[in-house]
Amino acid sequence: MRKRLATAAGALLAMAASTLAAPHATAREADSGGKATPSAPVSASAATGFHVRDGRLLDANGGDFVMRGVNHAHTWYTNTTPKALKDVKALGSNTVRVVLATGDRWTRNDTADVAAVVDQCKQNRLVCVLEAHDTTGYGEQDGAVTLDRAVDYWIDVQSALKGQEKYVVLNIGNEPHGNTGYQAWTADTSAAINRLRTAGFTHTLMADAPNWGQDWSFTMRDNAQRVFSADPARNTVFSIHMYGVFDTAAEVRDYLNRFASARLPIVVGEFGHDHSDGNPDEDAIMATAEQLGLGYLGWSWSGNGGGVEYLDMAVGFDPSRLSPWGERIFNGAHGIKATSREASVYSGGGSDTRPPTAPGTPTASDVRSDRVTLGWAASTDDTAVTAYDVVRLDGATETRATTSATNRATVTGLTPSTAYAFAVYARDAAGNRSARSAPVTVTTAPAQSTGACAVTYRVQEWNGGFNADVTVRNTGAAAVSDWRLDFAFPGDQRVHSAWNAKVVQQGSQVRATPEPWTRTIPAGGSVSFGLSASFTGTNGTPTAFSLDGAPCTRL
Repeated sequence: MRKRLATAAGALLAMAASTLAAPHATAREADSGGKATPSAPVSASAATGFHVRDGRLLDANGGDFVMRGVNHAHTWYTNTTPKALKDVKALGSNTVRVVLATGDRWTRNDTADVAAVVDQCKQNRLVCVLEAHDTTGYGEQDGAVTLDRAVDYWIDVQSALKGQEKYVVLNIGNEPHGNTGYQAWTADTSAAINRLRTAGFTHTLMADAPNWGQDWSFTMRDNAQRVFSADPARNTVFSIHMYGVFDTAAEVRDYLNRFASARLPIVVGEFGHDHSDGNPDEDAIMATAEQLGLGYLGWSWSGNGGGVEYLDMAVGFDPSRLSPWGERIFNGAHGIKATSREASVYSGGGSDTRPPTAPGTPTASDVRSDRVTLGWAASTDDTAVTAYDVVRLDGATETRATTSATNRATVTGLTPSTAYAFAVYARDAAGNRSARSAPVTVTTAPAQSTGACAVTYRVQEWNGGFNADVTVRNTGAAAVSDWRLDFAFPGDQRVHSAWNAKVVQQGSQVRATPEPWTRTIPAGGSVSFGLSASFTGTNGTPTAFSLDGAPCTRL
């Protein structure tokens, strides 16, 4: 997503990406400095600092670490950095993502400057995520450079980073592809990771998504496993930027849950409370990250310009003048102050080796054809239980179904009339995992028979676009709550907005779920919602609809 910040001289510079903002050209600065001599390649066992295990980011002491913090535009506001880091730490952050420049689009942050930033992070007991910003929107943004060029920069400043693996995560390049040429993301990211490992970097690496960080094409989502496996150290974390593409809770939950279920590490590397490309659902982003035990880093501390000044958390870099966005992310529900935990390399952790007690045997409630809610007696721990992992059991095989911050969770995506076995593990702040709970076996309800629902789909079309009015009728004898309507477009239609329902699209598949005011379809009653979409060619209409997995009659 393209944001704009004012430099100290008052000129506006493009900082990240939104598909709606026009490109903003900047002067290319001369690169300086020679290349460091590559070290021996890194093996999977070489990590001495942050490292990934079983889809989780662990610190150097082996403790589970969940990022909670903000982005700071150091490269444009170098004089503010010492105070900014002190202030965001005082407000509860455990991590800061620092904008650096390679010298290709913006003035280069040299080795001495990078070393100073790392030292300031350590002085303030912050984990430092360092990112090279000049890659932003490559292929679409004038002057943007490749990930390969970003690797050149990291090798140039490597002496400032060696030995800092306990404190530094290396974000290879910010939003490394725009909406043109993003198909190269998988190969480009894998190659960049391998060059860094060959050069001797043992740090945890962070890989941003393409499409200006928002991955609307699902390129990162669908290829993350390939990229992770291409890292010889198996020490890569993925970063999604959530702005207008993620304007519904359903979209947020679906994207993050897919990574959690696949045991692939992911953080929300940028997000805001509003933007010109759409209104992101920041409440869902923060709540889902907390539920799944995932990190988030809000954009940004201060200095935004070009019409997105509302993304400043602190007005004029003043922590006593928090904006509504600053109040929300620091002090609101699931915010930084309530959920942040300092890295154990600073807090003296790592001596905690006692796991939590095993959770109680789960009990099932609200059993439906495609989901079940589980509850269990909470675990106890000598420090604090931070998360529960619900696993599905199939003989000796365990598959993580979901993660919850409380002793209650809903497992979705189940098959009607099918028996499932579930159990629960507890985790504490040091990353210790409990013994597994006793299992519970649940058989999902049968699917509704055809005829219990009927759907009307009406289109108002214009050149290249249309609105669809959808009415879902409950022809059964009982009310239906928290419904889910699924259908598929026969062509290349793409949904852009919806009303009276949350609508998520993946390829041709579309799923609608209710808003609070359309949550229940009474027996014999109906609910209606609408969507706005675009298309090329022929705008064919869906031929089949299903409600909670049961086929519906098409009216």
